[in-house]
Amino acid sequence: MNNSGCDCCSDKSEKLLPLADALEKITSSLTATQATEVTPLRQSLGRILADNIHSPIDIPPHRNSAMDGYALCSGEITEHNQKLQLIGTSWAGKPWQGKAKPGQCIRIFTGAVVPACFDTVVMQEKVEREGETISFPFPTLADKNIRLPGEDIRKDEQLLEIGRQLTPADLGTIASMGISEVRIKQKLRVAFFSTGDELRSIGELLNEGDIYDSNRYSLYGMLKRLNIELLDMGVIPDERRAVEAAFLAAAKNADAIITSGGVSVGEADFVTETLEKLGQVNLWKIAMKPGKPLAYGTIQETAFFGLPGNPVSAMVTFYQVVRPALLKMMGAGDKKTLRLKLPCNQTIKRAPGRIEFQRGVLKQSDDGELCVTPLTGQGSHILSSMSKADCFIIIPAECAEIAAGEVVVVEPFDSII
Repeated sequence: MNNSGCDCCSDKSEKLLPLADALEKITSSLTATQATEVTPLRQSLGRILADNIHSPIDIPPHRNSAMDGYALCSGEITEHNQKLQLIGTSWAGKPWQGKAKPGQCIRIFTGAVVPACFDTVVMQEKVEREGETISFPFPTLADKNIRLPGEDIRKDEQLLEIGRQLTPADLGTIASMGISEVRIKQKLRVAFFSTGDELRSIGELLNEGDIYDSNRYSLYGMLKRLNIELLDMGVIPDERRAVEAAFLAAAKNADAIITSGGVSVGEADFVTETLEKLGQVNLWKIAMKPGKPLAYGTIQETAFFGLPGNPVSAMVTFYQVVRPALLKMMGAGDKKTLRLKLPCNQTIKRAPGRIEFQRGVLKQSDDGELCVTPLTGQGSHILSSMSKADCFIIIPAECAEIAAGEVVVVEPFDSII
């Protein structure tokens, strides 16, 4: 694992694959899981739908009042007749069952059934009441303040489609249809581990040259947000046999393997070497910063992603490459990541050649306008920059300088994290 902040690999001596091309090659080689299961609705939050959802009923199922007020026939209120007799009440869940004669109205509450003999509802604040006599100060139109059957959802209408990752609002919508269970894609199983003799787990003492392993915790958090079943295999030492044994165990028990460290060109970097020995390897040096070295391939039909060891590089490559690939494997539908165009309030100078993901902070002025500020300390070893930031500033490969006030593309963390 290389924790230096420098870019130790020269871009001039090797041809780098553009990020978009690398992502296309990876995702096009993957297929979505076909395994499904039926689960209670409350347990489906964040899971991927395996069936389209059609409503078995109209929602709302009946005409109902949009507010508290009085239900009546609109034609009975004229300039010459503005008073009606109150003869009953329709409550939500307890409809009025009587029959109305001309000159009569009923009290009605929000959500209550509007009887077929009435065609409008007048809100309670617009009437005057004296005993059982209700005065309506002006004429009203038909169909006012009435929710019609199927106004929200029509019977047999498709509301949600295969591949949707279910949200809290989705759960409520499905519940409104009276559906208690849904068919979802089974969770992916992802094994992950770090490599490096210098790495120590939390709770161990650090000797000179040692560092605590942070990448497994970042990976855990990023994977957990995707609702994936996790297999944490810990820290694997930089030994061929240990790395090979970890690869075989992970391939046996997981749909995908993610490692961090060991994909560079050092004498003790065995990840790519072992991947080539045990499976099929496509090693791309991607034209992105941070995160150029990335190993991708398969071991016994298990997808493999070897991330760089530098902690920011590991996170950036996960979000920009691994996350879209895992979503494809999960069976999630196409969903573009939110990207905004905002002014950058500081000058950025850099060496062109690779698309760059700088960490930034969104700021909002008093008048509501958004802008972005790049953080100081953009080294790939400065993990705290990922905690301090709330977005990526995406700088095109050919760009050498962004002037203060110039518009840049920004990817808010809320859209990916």
